[in-house]
Formats: sequence, C-alpha cells, structure tokens
Amino acid sequence: MKNQSKTRYVIVRSTAGVFLGKLKSYKNAEADLTEVRRLWYWSGAASLSQLAVEGTSQPNACRFPCVAPRIIVPAVMEMLDVTPKAKQSLYGVKEWKA
Repeated sequence: MKNQSKTRYVIVRSTAGVFLGKLKSYKNAEADLTEVRRLWYWSGAASLSQLAVEGTSQPNACRFPCVAPRIIVPAVMEMLDVTPKAKQSLYGVKEWKA
C-alpha cells in the first residue's frame, strides 16, 4: 500500500473482532491501527458498511470500550473506509466499561 498524505480511518473485521482506527499500514492481511476502538456491540446500523458510511443512529445503545493507542490486527477479512460523518459518530460513542 502506498503512503497516503491524507489520514485514512477504517473499520477492520478480522478473526480477532471488529476495530475502528487510523490505518498506519497494511501488509499480508495484517493491519497496524492507531487510535483504536473495538466495536464490541453496535446498534443503529444494519451492517458494518452502514456504520462506515453513516455511523450509528443509536450511540447510547452501542458498547465500544476505551480508545487504545495502537493495535496490530491479524487475519483481516474486510476493511472499510470510514467517512468523516461516521468517524465523528463512532468516536463520539460514550466509553463502555464493565
């Protein structure tokens, strides 16, 4: 993947779960993400595609833990670009704690 001057936020689906973050690099089905939120449970979107484009319409029903500084995600099965609207919505979801 070429270096991009523009910051790229993505949703990544993998065997380890679903993550939202800033894409640092991607190689051999492994994504290096920063500013990462695990999308543990969501509501207000029918699919990851809708989350990536629109965000959530029900932020209070979502369960997203804290933002982690960096995660290496192995075995990426799907990667979706996140729109600015969706980024604002998803990072705006209140931190879920157990």
